[in-house]
Amino acid sequence: MKLVDSIKKDFNTVTWVLIPVAIAINVVMGEIVVLLKLPIYLDSIGTVLVAAVCGPWAGALTGALSNTIWGLLIDPNALPWWPVALFIGFVAGWCAKFGLFKNWWKVVITGFLVALTAAIASTPIAVYIYGGITASGSSFITAYLLQTGQGLIPAVFSTNFLVEPVDKISTSLLAFAIIQGLSTRFLARFPRPENVEIEQGATRNQLFYAIGIVVVLVLIAAFILTRILTQ
Repeated sequence: MKLVDSIKKDFNTVTWVLIPVAIAINVVMGEIVVLLKLPIYLDSIGTVLVAAVCGPWAGALTGALSNTIWGLLIDPNALPWWPVALFIGFVAGWCAKFGLFKNWWKVVITGFLVALTAAIASTPIAVYIYGGITASGSSFITAYLLQTGQGLIPAVFSTNFLVEPVDKISTSLLAFAIIQGLSTRFLARFPRPENVEIEQGATRNQLFYAIGIVVVLVLIAAFILTRILTQ
């Protein structure tokens, strides 16, 4: 009963309203990244947002539905990644439940833990379904590593462990920034507002810290990709 109660707690009327909005955010950001061939993904912002304020089960459902709907309606290449998206939402939700969404540096830890999960879960899909080369801009890194003589699985693992932390920390901080922009009264409507209560002594300036860190991380990722492409 405890498991059933935990699942039920994640879902109220506001959760069901937020999930379609979060899916739209994921798909729009994901399509922009694919079109621009950026070396990051940014297709889990909505998933992490739901996971933080609604809980891990709602986050997992949002992630799975995002890639399923995206894959069936827009880009078939997105469909095989639904298990990865599910794990992203689940892990992000548990991180928030354990207090890792209350200030910017704890959100960085959340992003890193989510990144490790995503790297492990996505590698088999990238290797066995796509042969290591996907539609993402990160595949430029994989291709470069393959040219240096690395095997397929090590090359994909190396790419994932390089790209995923940048992407998932950026994703988590962007979700955190969105939450910081919401009023306390509005957040109280969600199932787990206590997950995102700012710790005593923290300030709203964390919104600007989060955005600043995201900009720096994206610039680092762009620099790394540029260096690889020019070698």
